[in-house]
Amino acid sequence: MSENIPCTHCHLEFSKDVMIVEGEHYFCCNGCQGVFHLLSDEGLDSFYEKAKGVKLAPPTEQYEDSSNFNSPAFYDKFVKINENDFSEVSLIIEGIHCSACVWLNEKALHKMNGVIEANINFTNNKAHIVWADNVVKLSQIIDMIRAIGYNAYPYDASLQEAHANKERKDYYLRMAVAIFASMNIMWIAVAQYAGYFTGITQNMKTILNIAEGVLATPVLFYSGWVFFRGAYYGLKNKVINMDLLVATGALLTYVYSIYITITEQGEAYFDSVSMIITFVLIGKFLEVLSKKNAADALDVIGKHLPSEVNIIQNDKIVTCKLDDVLVGDVVVVSSGEKVLLDGEIIKGEGSFDESSLSGESEPIYKKVGDKVISGTTSIDADVHFIATKDFKHSTLSNLVSLLESAINKKPKIEQLANKLSEHFSTAILVLSFLTFVVWWLWPHSFEESLMVAISVIIIACPCALGLATPVATLVGLSLGAKRGILFKEAAQLETMAKANVLVVDKTGTLTVGKPEVIHEKNYKEFDKKLLYSLVKSSKHPVAQGILQYVSKDDAISNEIIFDEFTQVPARGIIAKYQNHTILGGNAQLMRDNKIRVDFSSHHTLFYFAIDGEIVAIYELSDQIKEGAKELVASLSKKGIDIIMLTGDHEKNAILVAEEVGISNFHYDLLPQDKLKYIDNLHHNNKIVVMVGDGINDILALAKADIGIVMGSGSDIAVQVSDVVLLNDSLQSLGDSFKISSTTFSLIKQNFALSLTYNAITIPLAMTGYIIPLIAAISMSVSSLLVVGNSMRIRWQWNR
Repeated sequence: MSENIPCTHCHLEFSKDVMIVEGEHYFCCNGCQGVFHLLSDEGLDSFYEKAKGVKLAPPTEQYEDSSNFNSPAFYDKFVKINENDFSEVSLIIEGIHCSACVWLNEKALHKMNGVIEANINFTNNKAHIVWADNVVKLSQIIDMIRAIGYNAYPYDASLQEAHANKERKDYYLRMAVAIFASMNIMWIAVAQYAGYFTGITQNMKTILNIAEGVLATPVLFYSGWVFFRGAYYGLKNKVINMDLLVATGALLTYVYSIYITITEQGEAYFDSVSMIITFVLIGKFLEVLSKKNAADALDVIGKHLPSEVNIIQNDKIVTCKLDDVLVGDVVVVSSGEKVLLDGEIIKGEGSFDESSLSGESEPIYKKVGDKVISGTTSIDADVHFIATKDFKHSTLSNLVSLLESAINKKPKIEQLANKLSEHFSTAILVLSFLTFVVWWLWPHSFEESLMVAISVIIIACPCALGLATPVATLVGLSLGAKRGILFKEAAQLETMAKANVLVVDKTGTLTVGKPEVIHEKNYKEFDKKLLYSLVKSSKHPVAQGILQYVSKDDAISNEIIFDEFTQVPARGIIAKYQNHTILGGNAQLMRDNKIRVDFSSHHTLFYFAIDGEIVAIYELSDQIKEGAKELVASLSKKGIDIIMLTGDHEKNAILVAEEVGISNFHYDLLPQDKLKYIDNLHHNNKIVVMVGDGINDILALAKADIGIVMGSGSDIAVQVSDVVLLNDSLQSLGDSFKISSTTFSLIKQNFALSLTYNAITIPLAMTGYIIPLIAAISMSVSSLLVVGNSMRIRWQWNR
């Protein structure tokens, strides 16, 4: 049987008898041969130097027809036209194994005439491609990707979610193996340590060592595979990282322990191997959990939108897909429905809730000729409007695009551990090697020199350094959760601790978000059941505020059935009962019915009239949340600048700002305006925390370094945010700042402890005063010190 040789392109080995021979080159299939010549002809053959040793998947011909990528349906769903009239698409490149694969795909695409931009993210294999559609078709781009041995399909958030879930499950299994084996190894280690004091035979010692070795093997090579892989790619990219230090220390300790077990001389340290991998793997898993899945945030808007709308065709109302509505079509919106397209009203009138976009706390009255905006909601209006934009170019769709841009450009805070680890790991490896050389040349035996070198690596193994951040943040996260504060990422604690600007929305954040009666003026006695029954039939926020107020009267036990009942859009309610005319609503409703109104107020007014005479007036206001003023004062003392951004009118903004003590505020802002304001703060090197609760805040929440949403906020805002205050309390907002600053302080203390520990113990290990056994115990003690210090935050908060 002939020997196996590697394919020149994919490096997979096959029998020489089945290979396609071409001079000194061997190919396993026609696909690999074709790709090889394609790369050579295009001057991209340096790819093989960059991908040296990496095994690739041979090209397959089982692909769907690439012409499908040119279909109008595909373009409508996945392709965007940018401001320069170039086409853009996001693709997932299948088959990428390393940075050389990224380089090859980008180079091959850039060589195509008509391709303007091709950027591939190695972490998620997502490619962003911009091209001139009149020069090159998307199908040709796909064909090029396939021709060099890869495949591409459109980016779909659900696929990214599946990938993230798969990665998490993989870590769960690796951690389960590591923890199970480590716990059993510790029991065996207890027997060994007891034997040092009570006596133990060499045979029994060897048996225990073998048992530990059997348990440590899957921990090192299965659970610890992530460190070996990270060390490999680190070395490949000429970076010495913490993965290399963990892998080197654990592997050398494992090999040395096997040697000790076989020769039955000295002490084996399989327990150290298991502990090294388990401790650091837990930290690695916390890092995986903390990754932000931007695709979820981007996809959530689509999940909350209806896919169909009603339009007028041939004088009939028909249902049509949202994407099929054209400019000029007449769209029908009924009371309570969401407006999904921009347009101009041609029939009907009524109130619209624009708080999702503008933050305006009161409904907006609109009539024929007024424009409606996608993303708003009809409260009591049944209208027909002409679509002035299709959904792809609507305000709501534009918000989605801006959100994507805001999330993609979100500032990334570099972890303090990563800043230290590269130099720390390099220094430890160098010191360990120098220690081995010096001891061997001193002279000492090879075994003794190796033992001292391993002691240096073990005692300096970054368990304490690696645990400094995750343990403190885990305690901080759990403490926050108990107080109704949900941090979605561990890293957000550090970012929030460094924040120097707090931007707050008004409605629903500083205020309750629901109008409440603050003053009642009665001109004449009347039956409260009339008012109760009138407002109970309306969903208008003002009517609901009146209902909540009058419901406190215990005398009201049942509801009156009116003879006639009519809701007047943007005005109020008119009812008939036993020959009495009853009106409830705003001043305009009174004037329309020739009732004189001469009462004025800065607050919202609700008039109640019977038979043409006003019998009561109610003043309503959006109440300030409890603790708002104290929160502003407390954070200001800590040096945090507080800014209020609202879409509400100047009058309401001034009232709230003055009451809570905020001097810097801006009003009449659209979501895009809030986004630009936070962007300007970033240009001034500010670290920004944004607090909001509605769709109108999602752009600002995404753009800010930390986005905080109140628990009563919209589902979309909750998805986009970084921190959720589950109990909707401003006290929780203050606690979130306190927890983050305390946690970050503990992280820095943990680093100081671990580095001080290393500064003392490493020289002792280098001089031979610490054997691997003591080194392993010292390593555990250093980890316990870090954990114990991190637990202090619980004690401080429980006092």
